[in-house]
Amino acid sequence: MISPIKNQINTIFVHVSDLKQAVKWYSNLLGVEYNLDMVHDPVYNIHINHHTGLTLDGVREIMKRRNPSAYPLFNFHTDDIHKSYQYVKELDCTIDSEIVDFDDFSFFTIKDPDENIIMICTG
Repeated sequence: MISPIKNQINTIFVHVSDLKQAVKWYSNLLGVEYNLDMVHDPVYNIHINHHTGLTLDGVREIMKRRNPSAYPLFNFHTDDIHKSYQYVKELDCTIDSEIVDFDDFSFFTIKDPDENIIMICTG
């Protein structure tokens, strides 16, 4: 049977309690420009260099009843895990795990201001 659902992730939604704070945090993490005057509830789309988008969702009703996941929601790619780790330290991000190295893959995790766990990884 041919599925009408595409084998493609379109957009990742991250629920946040403070939309402007989240826009600033994610934009700084990714090194993308932003203008807080252009941020309006309930959602904001972060420009991602790929098909998949990142939408910060500031719907507060959802935030009242959610618990942050104990596992990463998604990952951002890096070619240099150690440089990325130093970068997030300089941004004063909350580091959730130290660098874990495998033969062909490395990662570490951080928490955003709402304690969503995000993985930074190679591979």
